[in-house]
Amino acid sequence: MAQNETVDRILNAATILFAERGFAETSLRTITGMADVNLASVNYHFGSKKELIQAVFTRFMTPFCKELDRRLDDYEHAGQQSPNPDVLLRHLFAAFKAVTEEINEPPQRFMKLLGLAYSQSQEHLRLSIIEQFGGTYTRFTHALKGSLPEMSNVTFYWRLYFMLGAAVFTLSSYDSIRGILNADYHEDTALDAAIELMIPSLVGMLNVGD
Repeated sequence: MAQNETVDRILNAATILFAERGFAETSLRTITGMADVNLASVNYHFGSKKELIQAVFTRFMTPFCKELDRRLDDYEHAGQQSPNPDVLLRHLFAAFKAVTEEINEPPQRFMKLLGLAYSQSQEHLRLSIIEQFGGTYTRFTHALKGSLPEMSNVTFYWRLYFMLGAAVFTLSSYDSIRGILNADYHEDTALDAAIELMIPSLVGMLNVGD
């Protein structure tokens, strides 16, 4: 088996299992069993379970931040007179959708992983993400804060995380929510349409009361 193929199989299995079971609840043996590789392969290519968790996120975050930075460049070059949170969020979700398609992962799966990164104790992951991708995060949040110049930093911080929490819950639970909609109303909403419905609500969470 080629080295790249082994790495891909381990990352694919880890992504699925971490999203389904959580980080602490997923053993390396379970991952290697699904990937059909030996345990030594994980140690050789990643070094440890923590580094494997970081690699799962890096596989998504590297192209995502590159795409988001490109879109932020376009946003800045457009020279809008006043920053627009609706446009910024559309750039964010467009980058997210493009990258999940590029790496062939359902958006729901990565959102489940992102939710687990906040709800489970993974300080090493937070530090790794900040070190590698903190520049893009800071750039985006500064642009978003620029659209709300009168808002205090503390209020903006909490509203940002209220908004992110709503987005992560909605997208990570999309299949279940869609199933309930189908059962109760005999209607369906595609993921793209759900995101379109969600964006104005997220903007409202930032702007409410202001």
